[in-house]
Order: sequence, then C-alpha cells, then structure tokens
Amino acid sequence: MTIKPNALPWLALSGALIVLDQLSKAWAAATLQPEGLAHPVISGFLNWTLTYNRGAAFSFLANHDGWQRWLFSALAVVISIALVVWLARTARRDWRTALPLALVIGGAIGNLIDRMLAAQVTDFIDVQFGAWHYPVFNLADCGITVGAVLLVVFGLFGSHAADASN
Repeated sequence: MTIKPNALPWLALSGALIVLDQLSKAWAAATLQPEGLAHPVISGFLNWTLTYNRGAAFSFLANHDGWQRWLFSALAVVISIALVVWLARTARRDWRTALPLALVIGGAIGNLIDRMLAAQVTDFIDVQFGAWHYPVFNLADCGITVGAVLLVVFGLFGSHAADASN
C-alpha cells in the first residue's frame, strides 16, 4: 500500500497569511490613529481606516455583551480543524482544493488571534466608490473571502479541467 502525499504542506500558506495579517493589524493599530479617521490611499476608492469589530462579518452581533466572542472563536476553531482534516485527505497536487482551504484556515486563525487577545478584530482596509462604503476589513477577511469564492468556483467549474489533466 502506497501512501500518497497529502496537502498539509499548504498550511505554510496559512501560516504566511496569519503572519502578514497580524503584522498589518499591528501596523494599523500603531499608525492609523484616531480610530475611524480615513487615511486616503487612492482618493475616492481606498482608505486605511482603523476600526475594531466585536462581531463577525459586517459587524454581525457586534453590539452584544461579549458572548459572541466565544461563539465566533469556537466556530473558527471547529472550522479550522475540519479544514485541516480535509487538507490531510487531499492529494498534494490538488491545488484547486488545497489553495482555498489554506486561505480560509489562515484567515480564520488570523481573526481568532484577535478575538482571543483583544476580544475584537482589528480592521483597516476601507473600500469606497463615491458615497458607497464597503464595511472595513483586514487581510484575514481577504483570505477567508478569496478562499471561499475559489472553493465555489473550482467546485463548479474546476472539476472538468482537473479530470482532463489527470
């Protein structure tokens, strides 16, 4: 019986995302004062704006008494463990599965670190178009979002290309 190499080495990408996320959040907290003040990067499109989120995406449940910290932390742990198990069962060459899983794991753990250390997530990337503003986010959120989108896209459209190359 031959053991095929699994996709666990892709966790290095998760680790790199976690490090970049934490470094960028430390930079934002130290540099972008006061909280809520927009620092234009590309006028009318991109600002660095320091905010703190005690909830989840789009500040969901942010105005509660703190129990949401533990709920979202537990979800991040459970989801990350499930995705690591999925990676362990994925062939190393299957980058269409491994890449998105690694991004989601890195993003989930990046925000988990914030929740555990500060009971809130540091956000600073502020995208706008005219008067419209997208909720402020961070690099961990980017990893989660890009990873989830790639899982869907590769799941819907990637299997035929993957089958053809094998």
